[in-house]
Amino acid sequence: MFIIGITGGTGSGKTTVLQVLKSLGARAIDCDALYHNLLETSGEMRGEIDTRFPGVIRNNVLDRKALGRIVFADDKALEDLNAITHRYVAMEVDRLLGQWRAENTALAAIDAIALIESGLGRRCDVVVGVTAPEEVRIRRIMERDGVTEEYARMRINAQKPTSFYVVNCDYILESNAPTSDEFRERCRVFFTDLLAKRTPDC
Repeated sequence: MFIIGITGGTGSGKTTVLQVLKSLGARAIDCDALYHNLLETSGEMRGEIDTRFPGVIRNNVLDRKALGRIVFADDKALEDLNAITHRYVAMEVDRLLGQWRAENTALAAIDAIALIESGLGRRCDVVVGVTAPEEVRIRRIMERDGVTEEYARMRINAQKPTSFYVVNCDYILESNAPTSDEFRERCRVFFTDLLAKRTPDC
């Protein structure tokens, strides 16, 4: 099974990249969606978050904005949250990859903001970083999540800079095309070429 890792900051265009990979036959893991699912299904993970950040979980539901205000303004708090969530997400990723290998899946993709920091990148054959200009990312986050510009900037400032992905990824896809359709086509061409060039034993 050939595994492609997709990473980059929030609002960079990773969702579009993942959609393209799915259209090329990949089975995909969206670690953000997986995390939100675990918030509903994993009492153990919720319990650890509640212990470290009292008050952010009420009636078994996480107040994301309340937690965000804490962790996006405090590097140590964000580090502690990631230490909890990365462990649970990684276990679920490994379960899915194991299942897909048993089903002889040929192509898989893992999409995660913290793909490299969490160690999930080591499970991938190649890692692709997705970047975009900061103002574009801010607009996307505001439109997608219904948050203020201040909150969107706070989220971006709490994440790795573009240079981190340039240094740590095998390839970079810059989401700066005039339209989403043009970026989608750029991704399709890139991955079609990448898959055509990979060695048969991957």
